[in-house]
Amino acid sequence: MPGVWYHSAVVAQSSKAVSARLRVIEGGADPAARTPTDDQLVDAVQRGDAAMAGLVYDRLLGAVDHALYRVFGRREHDHDDLVQAAFEQIVLTLSRRSYARACSLQTWASTIATHVAFNALRARRRERRVFDRDASNISEPEPPASADLERTAGARAELERVRWLLAGMKPERAETVFLHDVLGHDLAEIAHMTRVSVAAAQSRLVRGRRELRDKLTKEQLTS
Repeated sequence: MPGVWYHSAVVAQSSKAVSARLRVIEGGADPAARTPTDDQLVDAVQRGDAAMAGLVYDRLLGAVDHALYRVFGRREHDHDDLVQAAFEQIVLTLSRRSYARACSLQTWASTIATHVAFNALRARRRERRVFDRDASNISEPEPPASADLERTAGARAELERVRWLLAGMKPERAETVFLHDVLGHDLAEIAHMTRVSVAAAQSRLVRGRRELRDKLTKEQLTS
């Protein structure tokens, strides 16, 4: 099972263990020849080759961590759990041969991590609605703040509001907007990553931007 392979291999093998294994084979050969390609790593996952697990983790951790951070704007208290959930999905999709190898493995991992992060954000949005209803009759005075602190807090609140609105949009639109406008992927890459045509990816981007703009305008009018 892919999940078992992940827990027993990817998590168990630390970067230190991988480095030690690489040092053993050092002997003047070209370093590039000793570094597996993306295709070799994917083949290893599909074979269930636990010996390559640490290299898969090291290759993709940066992309996963970056995508999660960009969605939330910080490392949440459950960041490690989200990283693990992302790797479980990465291994699962690779094992099922869902990865068509049309983009880099890091790009694919970034897409999976973004999807995991938005799922978590949507779950928190639902929980927040319940909490807000329960606390609707409770009000506390806010302490005074300096002008600089107010500006900083205002900017952070605006970013948080955009993330919150994205979490309330259709998943395919929100993730397309995020992948394009935040992570900087072009439409061709997004089409490959989400397994749709370029025209469909462009349609999701246009509709997603319009939906986000409409939500922002609606909030401004009602605030």
